[in-house]
Amino acid sequence: MSAPHVPKVAGIEPALPAPAHTNDPCVTPASAGPAAGTPPDGPSTTGAPQDPAADLSPVDRLAAVQDRLAGWISDLSTLHDLTEQLARTRTVENALRELLRAGAFLVGARRGLVVLSPQDGLGPETTVGLGLGHAEIGHLETVPRRALSYARILDGLPEPGAGDDAAAEARTEIAEPDIPGEKDLDPRLREVAAGLGYAASYAVPLAAGPVGRIGAAVWLYDEPAEPGDRRRHLVGLYRAHAAEHLAGLLELHRSRQTARTLREELLPSRLPRIPGVRLAVRHATGPRGGGDWYDALPLPDGALGLAVGSVTGSGPSAVAAMGRLRASLRAYAVMEGEDPVAVLSDLELLMRLTEPARSATALFAFTEPPPGAPGGPPSDGAAGPAPRKMVLAGAGHCPPLVLGDLRAEFVETSLSAPLGMLACWEAPSVEIEPGPGETVLLYSDGLLHRTGEPMDRAFARLHSAAAAVPRASRRDPEAVVDHIVRTLLPQGLEDAAAEEDVVLLAAHFEA
Repeated sequence: MSAPHVPKVAGIEPALPAPAHTNDPCVTPASAGPAAGTPPDGPSTTGAPQDPAADLSPVDRLAAVQDRLAGWISDLSTLHDLTEQLARTRTVENALRELLRAGAFLVGARRGLVVLSPQDGLGPETTVGLGLGHAEIGHLETVPRRALSYARILDGLPEPGAGDDAAAEARTEIAEPDIPGEKDLDPRLREVAAGLGYAASYAVPLAAGPVGRIGAAVWLYDEPAEPGDRRRHLVGLYRAHAAEHLAGLLELHRSRQTARTLREELLPSRLPRIPGVRLAVRHATGPRGGGDWYDALPLPDGALGLAVGSVTGSGPSAVAAMGRLRASLRAYAVMEGEDPVAVLSDLELLMRLTEPARSATALFAFTEPPPGAPGGPPSDGAAGPAPRKMVLAGAGHCPPLVLGDLRAEFVETSLSAPLGMLACWEAPSVEIEPGPGETVLLYSDGLLHRTGEPMDRAFARLHSAAAAVPRASRRDPEAVVDHIVRTLLPQGLEDAAAEEDVVLLAAHFEA
């Protein structure tokens, strides 16, 4: 009769959904002996270590080696699948959610949370839960911070009762395998754990390269349990890769936020109040930070200057160039705003001298003061407001769109090259008279590009969206721009996948 066959080690199943059980299936029952390829979960107390394959026949020994190799291959395949899914994430929040899901599968838990709190204090700081809502996370946060395993990792605190030497050592993990039965734990922790229905936890730090500690993750078990050595080894390999990936996304997020903040500071913090005109704007920045901009400039005697434009390129250099271009246009508008062609001609000359490697599109519109105002046309004494003349010129920019009760039409502007493309720029201006109750829409081409349509179809969609604004909403420029954005961009302005900047500026002339 041959010797009993060594138990087969199947490794971690490659299926990715988190298991429903909360114990550690990698631990082989004691009656079967330790599984092949699985380090023991604790020190041996039976004397010299015994070789489970010592009494096996050569055939069974070969089978045991094959089973061990199969287990290793299964584990590596699972880690490959999980890290591949993590690598597909493009935002910090999505990466945190994927880390939680994969980690819960690897340690055999069902719920958990991850806290992002970079050690350098530059942020961002956020908490993401798996199977835990805001209320449950709020309950956890009522526990004293020194009693929470993940908080002790973030704060670098020692285990309760540990000496100074332990405090100086680098924290690697904290397991609390039996929260209801451990009398030394904080009573509030046991109370909250009972209320949330978990009985054990396993917390690990997240640290990468020069960034250092960036956060901590903790997984919660429904019953007393803790991951075995094999599971700890696997989740350790996974979180090392996850931390590096998170560090890269964190750096990208910070650079985008810096560019966004810089851009926001370079654009108007609020729109001016002009008699007889109400303004509204919507804008969004692409992930790399682009050079689209807008301006609304109050001019003497109640006149108004409106501008939109776009600088080629992306990133901080494009944002800086946009700021210089906008500031220059404001200066030229104050000096000679009543002549938009002169404003853009001066701007083009400045660009050729100071920004020879760039080009830009721009549109500037001068709205004369209301009739009867100093500097404005004389009032004819007719009851009610009269149309106000708007003079505009464009350099390679999209034509404005006029929306009223009786019309929704693009303004016919002359074709012109962008600024910086010709040795000398000049194009004729165009005069329009938006009537009382009408709205003039200025926008960047990013609004059209984000639709994903060819430009001719994108223009048609914009026209249809404007024409479909409910008549009851046409007197409110905020409602007008919201309707157009919802219609053209159902995914919203803050779509992480969108590359283009968006500007939509509306000037409504009151009736």
